[in-house]
Amino acid sequence: MLLLFVAALFVVLILFSMPIVFALGVAGVAGLFLGGYDLQVLSSAMVSGSQSWVLLAIPAFVFAGGLMEKCGMSHALVDFARALVGWVKGGLGMSVIVVAYFFSDICGSKMAEVSALGSTLMPPLTKAGYKREDSASLIAAGTAMGMLVPPAIFMIVIAQVTNTSAVALFLGGFIPAATIMVCLMVLVWFRARKYDWPVDGKPSIPLIFSTARNAAVPLVIPIVILGGFFLGVFTATEAGAVVAGYAFVAAKLYYRNVTWTQMARLAYDSAILTASVVFLLAVASVFQYLMGVSGVPTLLAKVLAPLEHAHWLFLLATALITMLFGMVLEGLPAAVVLIPVVFPIAEKMGIDPIHFNIVQTAAVGIGLFLPPMGVGLLMALRFANLTVGQHWRSYMPYVAALMVGLLLIILLPDLTLFLPRSAGLIK
Repeated sequence: MLLLFVAALFVVLILFSMPIVFALGVAGVAGLFLGGYDLQVLSSAMVSGSQSWVLLAIPAFVFAGGLMEKCGMSHALVDFARALVGWVKGGLGMSVIVVAYFFSDICGSKMAEVSALGSTLMPPLTKAGYKREDSASLIAAGTAMGMLVPPAIFMIVIAQVTNTSAVALFLGGFIPAATIMVCLMVLVWFRARKYDWPVDGKPSIPLIFSTARNAAVPLVIPIVILGGFFLGVFTATEAGAVVAGYAFVAAKLYYRNVTWTQMARLAYDSAILTASVVFLLAVASVFQYLMGVSGVPTLLAKVLAPLEHAHWLFLLATALITMLFGMVLEGLPAAVVLIPVVFPIAEKMGIDPIHFNIVQTAAVGIGLFLPPMGVGLLMALRFANLTVGQHWRSYMPYVAALMVGLLLIILLPDLTLFLPRSAGLIK
């Protein structure tokens, strides 16, 4: 009953437009007070929930992503992707998916990625004759897929709340993201023929080489991350510092278009975002404590017991729940509230922790872009000047492609585990 009251209070506070993190905090403190628990639990839970070395990677990756976007690296990636696949029918639409994959490597933040891709790609899509509904769908679906491509803030947070290796999660995301990318590109291929989407340009080897040269600076980053992790040169936290240092050198010595004032502003924004994430983790730890003492994990274990020998059904069920949480609560609150409760059950069932976390990461990415409330989708629709009602029918095939990709990740664990296993991070 206490937990039901806390959950109801949390929902009511959100309906009254209170920010999620404060609603979570007020509901958690109210639960401790009404349950008669020692309020010292509040301070100890908040401190333990926010202390982790891996969280130091967040400001570094956010700063690096903001700096690289300010330099104009997104434009270089767009030009390279258009040169690679623009000659195919519907190639401009395919290039959106390709850019979303590569740009996730340098961005780290989904909202920043939607903003960058929307402002960069919406005008050429409109000029080429794509309907606004399809343009918004391409950007939304591509960004949802990009949640799996490191360095994603969500991966860092989920590694902290489940006590798993952030490096293994980073490596585990590359191939699943590519799997969903292929599903989306197949869909674009069929729709291009159905709706007679235009060819973006003629194939040109010189154009590919010239755009590849311009895109070489951002494309070095995934190579550095993969190589560093495989060779054991740095951890996820140190990788953040390396990427931030690389971004600084590229901005000041190669692009030379970012002022010190702009750089200071980016550092400030990175600090604010990091503080909000750490505060959310601290507050959510109180909520997790209440769920633990209320017996929620035990109850869920009994409910999900029939799925003990059907791992794929368990993963699908939890992914669907996570998707709904991701749509309603956004990404990080979904991670810190739901996943720590379900994760121990998955471990007891013998599901690999890295595989489980990658599935949940993909589910949250899809949830962020699900109609009618996904905050990422609403942001993409803002660039297209559309409402959810005008858009959702055109978007459903893209949601179906995302779900097919998610199902493949669930059914084929080796898609996730191949790179971490090859790097010696898991058995």
